[in-house]
Amino acid sequence: MLVKSKMNAAELGALWTTYHKKTMILRILEHFISKSEDQKAKDLMSGLWEKLHPKVIEITKMLENDGAVPPIGFSKEDVTLDAPKLYENGFDIMFCRILKEISMGMYVLHMTISYREDIVMLYKQLTDITQSYYNQFTQYLLEKDLLPRPNYTNMPKSVEYITDKAYMKGTNLFGHKRSINTVEFGLLYHSIEANISGMQLLRGFAQCAKDEEVKKYFTKGQELSKEILKETTEILLQNNIQPPSTPGGTVTNSTNAPFSEKLMMYCTYLLGGFSLGAQGFNSAFVLRNDMIAKTGVFAKDVFEYTMEGAKLMMSKGWLEEPPEMDL
Repeated sequence: MLVKSKMNAAELGALWTTYHKKTMILRILEHFISKSEDQKAKDLMSGLWEKLHPKVIEITKMLENDGAVPPIGFSKEDVTLDAPKLYENGFDIMFCRILKEISMGMYVLHMTISYREDIVMLYKQLTDITQSYYNQFTQYLLEKDLLPRPNYTNMPKSVEYITDKAYMKGTNLFGHKRSINTVEFGLLYHSIEANISGMQLLRGFAQCAKDEEVKKYFTKGQELSKEILKETTEILLQNNIQPPSTPGGTVTNSTNAPFSEKLMMYCTYLLGGFSLGAQGFNSAFVLRNDMIAKTGVFAKDVFEYTMEGAKLMMSKGWLEEPPEMDL
């Protein structure tokens, strides 16, 4: 039997954030499920919905049992199920895969600041669900030829140590850049894969947004993704590496929004935070100074864009205030 102590402030904040993200994902899944023409994709997304919905109810009860008012998050009012399909060609599963990738990172963080056993178990169960569906989404995309595998390389035959600091310069006296290593390649590849889907997502959001400020914001984000893609792809080409040709899905010509602008803005805000985390991770493992500099520029641009989105949500009354520290 789990012994329940009083919920602490960090746990309250974690559950509050999880509630927002989970209710957003449920609304996105509901639209994708209603429009899916592929039975396997529909079954996958329906299975995920059926596992996440009870967890939202569980979080609600946890908060209420400790005397906290649950956040509003996102409700049926934030999704229009009879709106035409906004994305085609596997984008639904591609985007669900990205959402599960974000979830994995957030659950690790939330578990490390949770101490009450039932809350820790909640995040363990959510992690198990997420890892399972992330793999299922990945295998689906591979089977449908919608997700290319990263490039192959020759396997190392010996172990070497870096002894020359010029390794970090990326260039020698003649201006020749050293080849990127496999760790750097993996980070670049992930960036390209994520930004292709992000660019398509924001293109669709911009196409159906009615508020002019919101529409301009989504268009700006689409252009930012394009710039990151351009710069990252150029690094691979300079190293004679063929960039991935991930389709990224297709945006239809529909101008009817399947989601509320509040939900689309929050989703973009969430992706911005995920991108910032990725840039920070990249800067720790990339060892070529020119690439580190680019990562810094990307992080600055993404940070400014994300903060602009937060201010825009505040001006529209769409950004819920997290519970304050009331000691």
